[in-house]
Amino acid sequence: MTAEGRFPEPGAPAGQPVRGTEPLPGPEPLRGAGPRSGTGPFPGPGPGPAPAVGSTASDGEWLRVHPASPFVRGWVALAAIAFFFGRDIFERSLQGRPVFQDELAGRAPFLLAGGGVVLLIAVLGFVLTWYFTKYQVSGGYVRVNTGLLFRQQRQARLDRVQAIDIVQPLLARIFGLAELKFEVADAGESAVRLAYLKIEDARQLRATILARAAGVTAGTGSPGEAVPEAPEFPVLAVPPSRLVGSLLLSEQSFFVALGAVVSVVLSVLTESSAFYLYLIPAALGLAASYWSLFNKGYNFTAAISPDGIRLRYGLLDTQAQTLPPGRIQALKITQPPLWRPFGWYRMQVNVAGYGLVDNAGEGTSRTTLLPVGRLDDVMSMLALVLPDPGSDHPADVFTAGLAGLDSDGGYVTTPRRARFLAPLGWRRNGFTATGTALLLRSGRWWRELVVVPHQRTQSMALQQGPLARRFGVADLVLHTTAGPVTPRLAQAGVDEALALFDQQSARARLARKRQTTEQWLRQVAPPLAEAVEAPQPVVEPPETPPVVEPVETQTKEGPKHG
Repeated sequence: MTAEGRFPEPGAPAGQPVRGTEPLPGPEPLRGAGPRSGTGPFPGPGPGPAPAVGSTASDGEWLRVHPASPFVRGWVALAAIAFFFGRDIFERSLQGRPVFQDELAGRAPFLLAGGGVVLLIAVLGFVLTWYFTKYQVSGGYVRVNTGLLFRQQRQARLDRVQAIDIVQPLLARIFGLAELKFEVADAGESAVRLAYLKIEDARQLRATILARAAGVTAGTGSPGEAVPEAPEFPVLAVPPSRLVGSLLLSEQSFFVALGAVVSVVLSVLTESSAFYLYLIPAALGLAASYWSLFNKGYNFTAAISPDGIRLRYGLLDTQAQTLPPGRIQALKITQPPLWRPFGWYRMQVNVAGYGLVDNAGEGTSRTTLLPVGRLDDVMSMLALVLPDPGSDHPADVFTAGLAGLDSDGGYVTTPRRARFLAPLGWRRNGFTATGTALLLRSGRWWRELVVVPHQRTQSMALQQGPLARRFGVADLVLHTTAGPVTPRLAQAGVDEALALFDQQSARARLARKRQTTEQWLRQVAPPLAEAVEAPQPVVEPPETPPVVEPVETQTKEGPKHG
């Protein structure tokens, strides 16, 4: 595919690629598997023999997590015990009063003994929890055994790994530890966690799991050779100033400011200051929400590597995600009205295993592909998610999806007869399809563009209420894994919706037939997987051309000589 099939820089001449879609520094980019190959930004194996994914030192061996893990996880319980038994002693010491009064002097030994017993039981429980927690990577599976009285073993196939994260809470960062958490396709219920490992061990184990999940199997490495961590190439970074500006101009700020204005007006009209009291919980909630979003979005960076898209973010608690592009189920790009003058956008994704909100309450941050970025950042991330956009002019198609109206970019919009159902959005609501994805756009004020790869379309449904039936329109809903993205085509003409239903079903079937493996690297870039798995030996050219014998082929009519 020529350069016209890449994402060009906004405002640049046609055919000029955008930042992040040029061949990244280092090895040559990979070639895709489809007819439009050659658009992927993934780095190749590089010069020299590729590192083989052989058996590491921990292959098949049951290992334990770091001995400090239960104390890092259970520090709250230890702090609660110390607070319960030491609060009175600490307060009396500060006030200069006797630590043990006469009525408590006789019971002091029993209290100390009771506190010591409780502390000993807690520490013993931590030690037993550590001792009976083991993990193993072997036979295409990762297994985690936990429990003393009630034993539990969780296992997951490596080729079904959807995403893998390295999480470092503040206390774990102090001790140089990290939690390894990877997801399989079960809407957030099947996350396998290893907490805690040394940060070096966590990175090494992540490299091993990602290499095997990607389809890079055992090669020429020695049995004890560790799998090297794949190199990465930076794509973008979000400045803290832009993150702060996006929070101040977010939707929640707008509604809080509107509520404040209403409270002031009501207080003036009723001559009562009680309405100001309603602003206190709103201000506290807004401050907590701002801090959470800032803490999780601070220092956001994105990079590309052979094992997927790497995202890093966090101020106190840091997190490093790795998202294989083939595992992203759906993508949404949104632009609130207050962001439009600055040209800012937000990108969110559905990933099997993440769900809406996971047990740690990190669902929003983990499903954010770009918290705030400009149009060129959006195009760079799109080039990573869709190495093959499926169009000769992807910039025109995606730009029309973000800011276009009517038939810009080839979109089919709501028919004019239904403009009374959506007076502001009927010219924006529309769809188009490329060779690899279905694009759905909506919203005149809150602009939104949803991208669903064809092979990720699990099922579809046509919906039509009595009012929509009166105007001859219908909604088409695409079902993917749970997440913040809900693909829905609103108020399309009935004929167009029925045609899209049939066409998208055919596209999904064809795309799934082409997807012959769960190993994402073989889907996106077969040449790299083959090069890493079996490096080709150097063969000396023959001195004389070989004689080509006729090849006999079989056809329906019978044998034929070629």
